[in-house]
Amino acid sequence: MDARNVRNIVLMRPINSMIEFKQIIGRGTRRYDGKNYFTIYDFVKAHHHFSDPEWDGEPVEPVDNDNPPNMTPMPPMTPEIVRGPNRKAKVKLADGKERNIQHMMVTSFWHPGGTPMSSQQFMEMLYGKLPEFFTNEAELRTLWSAPDTRKKLLEGLAEKGFSSEQLTEMQKIIDAEKSDLFDVLAHVAWALPPVTREHRATLPRPEITAHFNSKQQAFLEFVLAHYISEGVGELDREKLTPLLRLKYHNSLPDALADLGKGRRNRLGLRRFPAVSVPAAGRGVTEHRVRRAGSSGW
Repeated sequence: MDARNVRNIVLMRPINSMIEFKQIIGRGTRRYDGKNYFTIYDFVKAHHHFSDPEWDGEPVEPVDNDNPPNMTPMPPMTPEIVRGPNRKAKVKLADGKERNIQHMMVTSFWHPGGTPMSSQQFMEMLYGKLPEFFTNEAELRTLWSAPDTRKKLLEGLAEKGFSSEQLTEMQKIIDAEKSDLFDVLAHVAWALPPVTREHRATLPRPEITAHFNSKQQAFLEFVLAHYISEGVGELDREKLTPLLRLKYHNSLPDALADLGKGRRNRLGLRRFPAVSVPAAGRGVTEHRVRRAGSSGW
């Protein structure tokens, strides 16, 4: 049966044969009027076959038939083969700007009704919903800079079908795994380039050095290291006590002795700062170090 109009291929069991894999994918490559692409839903990581040399063979050196027999031929140019998982596609949204995505990467995006969708469809839906939460970059930066409003924003997005897990998957799709979830939102909303968490963590250091003693600085560096490694969740209010216990080997009295006492912080850290790391806008990254008693921890 030659079903040329196949537009979706769902892989639900392991495929151990390259021949079978080619046959299955081949069902989607058949041409049909109005069919410009097809979608693969891969639940078994079969996409790794695209990286197998057996998929399309090793690069073949071009044969130059125009060289006279007595001339030494120039060294042939080896073509650059870009295999499936590394291929990128451009997605143009309603603002006319293009976003690059890795369209061959395995994903698990779902419509609120439970049906699967492509990464492009997820990005388009997210783009359409973001104006309900913020209208410009400055507003998003303000929401993201405080733990409470950041948490409320992420919870609101999750209610609309954009969970933190799916936003984390989108990080991979736009090559921003070392960036903040803020960068996913800013990239989708305004096509801003992602900025790494490591770069962001360097920017508040002069202010930290100027306003806090050596022991407080050491703990802040500890927090920033966790932010670089794990992401913005390490800056949530709920993370303060676990980070103190981790840094001070479960001895909160030692933490209080090093970081100071006060009545306005639930751990008595009156002068202890909360670090918020908003993301970059138009090449400028802003970081704020808040004193205890403000809208930080």
